[in-house]
Amino acid sequence: MELGGSSILLTGGTGSFGKAFLRQALDELDPRRIVVFSRDELKQYEMRQVFGDDPRIRYFIGDIRDRERLRRAMHEIDYVVHAAALKQVDTAEYNPFEYVQTNVQGSQNVIEAAIDCGVRKVVALSTDKASSPINLYGATKLVADKLFVSANHYAAGHRTRFAVVRYGNVMGSRGSVIPFFARLAAEGRSLPITDKRMTRFWITLDQAVRFVMDSFGLMQGGELYIPRIPSMRIVDLAKAVAPECTVHEIGVRPGEKLHEEMIAPDDSHRTVRLSDRYVVMPTIATWGYTPPQAGESVSEGFSYRSDTNDMWLVRDDLRAMLASFG
Repeated sequence: MELGGSSILLTGGTGSFGKAFLRQALDELDPRRIVVFSRDELKQYEMRQVFGDDPRIRYFIGDIRDRERLRRAMHEIDYVVHAAALKQVDTAEYNPFEYVQTNVQGSQNVIEAAIDCGVRKVVALSTDKASSPINLYGATKLVADKLFVSANHYAAGHRTRFAVVRYGNVMGSRGSVIPFFARLAAEGRSLPITDKRMTRFWITLDQAVRFVMDSFGLMQGGELYIPRIPSMRIVDLAKAVAPECTVHEIGVRPGEKLHEEMIAPDDSHRTVRLSDRYVVMPTIATWGYTPPQAGESVSEGFSYRSDTNDMWLVRDDLRAMLASFG
């Protein structure tokens, strides 16, 4: 694998994805060095208790709003995984400019620091909420996606290349609805469902990590990679967690969609399908990009939505997945 034996920096490295990536990288890649870059000293302390004194790990306190700190952290770094972001949809509606400063300006700081430091490749993590966004969080992530794709233009004279990975809800991540449902069920309470028709894309943390790792080996720069993953109905998830509990609808929250989308119809003309993923190709590529040779073009007007997906998890599937997570 391309990342093997290299130096890697993880922004937002103390989050759910960062911890899962760190564990898998230490086990499989034998990295020379992994820098965990985040602004929360308590979470870094807690990570040190889990991972011990592995000499390959470096903990860096810093905020992606601080470009100079990023430059220092990226010294002699080969690869960057950009996972740092503010993510709560409702909080973003109340604090919009804070999200702009972190998700947009912070992303631009990552781009410029990576070019300045001669990083080889950067993969930025996106979200299904960035496709046809209706909330501030999704809008900032869409801007960030565009920044990372366009960064390849002015990095063309340098070795640094940028790509984006977009996926949906992550099973086992911090803030997942599963422990919330489990706690209510243990108390014998009804489970709140925003809308019984609601659907979501579903991916496990390990799948997300593997997808990101594989993307480094595939990317030329400028791609938006989207995994082919199943959808599930929120009501089926609730019944998988607590089969005997009742559910009640509370209504869709501000900024929330009934169904999520990862590829918009207007992007279909530049989307190809591979065995395990879709690739949305850049609109303008001045850095020598060539389309994937093995890709199959999708039909005109194709959209990748959680309610029209051709892959589904039913309740038995969800119960089996939950059991595997203990």
